[in-house]
Amino acid sequence: MTIHERLTNAWNAFKDNKSITSPPVDYDVGEVSYRKPDRIRLTRGNERTIITAIYTRIAIDASAIAIKHVTTDEHGNYAETINSKLNRCLTVSANMDQTGRAFIQDVVMSMLDDGCVAIVPTDIRSEFGNLWTTESFDVLKMRTGKIKEWKPNAVLVDLYNERSGKHEQTWLPKTAVAIVENPFYAIMNEPNSTFYRLIHKLNIMDTIDDLNGSGKFNMIIQLPYTTRTEMRQQQAEKRRKELEKQLTDGNNYGIAYADVSEKIVQLNRSIDNQMMDQVSYLTSMLYSQLGVTEDILKGTADEQVTLNYYNRTVNPIVNAITDEMKRKFLSRTAISQGQSIMAFRNVFNLVPLNNLAEIADKFTRNEIMTSNEIRQIIGLRPADDPKADELINSNLNHPEENQEGRAEPKNKEEIQNGQGV
Repeated sequence: MTIHERLTNAWNAFKDNKSITSPPVDYDVGEVSYRKPDRIRLTRGNERTIITAIYTRIAIDASAIAIKHVTTDEHGNYAETINSKLNRCLTVSANMDQTGRAFIQDVVMSMLDDGCVAIVPTDIRSEFGNLWTTESFDVLKMRTGKIKEWKPNAVLVDLYNERSGKHEQTWLPKTAVAIVENPFYAIMNEPNSTFYRLIHKLNIMDTIDDLNGSGKFNMIIQLPYTTRTEMRQQQAEKRRKELEKQLTDGNNYGIAYADVSEKIVQLNRSIDNQMMDQVSYLTSMLYSQLGVTEDILKGTADEQVTLNYYNRTVNPIVNAITDEMKRKFLSRTAISQGQSIMAFRNVFNLVPLNNLAEIADKFTRNEIMTSNEIRQIIGLRPADDPKADELINSNLNHPEENQEGRAEPKNKEEIQNGQGV
């Protein structure tokens, strides 16, 4: 390419924003927002409590599991990955604003918050019509929506429209929308569940903290006379207002004077209402019901605790997503041909580095994984040796094979020594 061609085809985002080969894009279409408009907003006061930490931890761990559009063998086992538009949505880009991993995290967060989430194919390719008239379509883009109303055959979904830049509500058929329900709905989304009891207690504690930090003095004035009569009560109220005025008006240090016969008692601590004990009890109960521990949230859990957390909490959520997407986004013909949607978790992420060498030796020696597959897990580039891509035990001597695939000895001495195969 010559210098003239380079300068002709060059483009700078700050110098000029007009394309040379195509007309400029009209960026004035849609509403302007100073916050990411399609970002999930937690409801019901959950964003003010520690519940957000549980939501985020589960959503991040679920999105770390790879979900792919695959083909299976006759036994239902994984065969290979399909290079389809649906697989691109799940692994690379779900829409204009979200990657595949960010989309799955959005799905899990919305499902945990609302109890049910809709995965909507916003852009499809079909030869037989739209979502209402076809049963077979290719998913090009998808987004997460909140279900507002239900009908026997359709749902009203609140969905972000990337063309207008705002959320809109539209009716969609149930047959084309993946509706994923929270497997822990009875624990997290029922009105009288442990989850909402904990949220209620935490909101009460926040209210108490706001009252304690409101700048009140919290003190009692003991006057030198009784306040049983109405006249004495009026005098006491007048004295209270005078003392309050001394502390607030025109006094930067909050200093006031009192009579020698008056006594002021400062209330420096509140009465214990056992609220913290109730919160601790509900938190531990919720952790046990969800299979989440404090070590999981802090990232200090050992391998056994983490494995139990994935099996009891993360896997049921991911399985609910994959099962519903397989049921709605794959036609009957595709399923009969062996197509499926599967989730894959890298189990080596939980293995310490000092144990990885021993595991790699066992996997290669028993011909479960090749050397290049082990190198990919460690982070090394594949080796150029063809032997590194073969399932072979390098610790054994492999004799030469004849044309029929059977190993034969090289000479008669090997037969006499019992070394022939």
